[in-house]
Amino acid sequence: MNSGRFAISVHILTLLAVSDEEWTSSEYLAGSININPVLVRKELGNLREKGLVTSKEGKSGGSRLAKPADRIVMSEVYEAVKQKDLLGKGINSPNPACPVGRKINDHLDSLYEDAEKTLLASLGKVSLAEFCKKFD
Repeated sequence: MNSGRFAISVHILTLLAVSDEEWTSSEYLAGSININPVLVRKELGNLREKGLVTSKEGKSGGSRLAKPADRIVMSEVYEAVKQKDLLGKGINSPNPACPVGRKINDHLDSLYEDAEKTLLASLGKVSLAEFCKKFD
């Protein structure tokens, strides 16, 4: 199953988007999300690797968006944090002698791929700037 990384990353990016290009500390971000600053810094590192965030160290440092909020779409955020499988995988190996067992994983993979395509298409229609308007 998917973790809370998408929600945490959207929260971080939304805070950075509304901060008007100011450098925002991980402590401030963590306080809003109500999680440990170490977890925020971990997500910031990932978002930085994906080109969504830029950071500056030091007393006057922090993070901010690497590009305008209207150029970031939610599907991009999802892709940056997604886990291997959207809905998870079975932990057992099905019986290959069973007519269902021998094909279940292939059919589930196809179902999951279709579901993820639909999710990405939907998320791709919403920019971070549009999402931020919900907080006005």
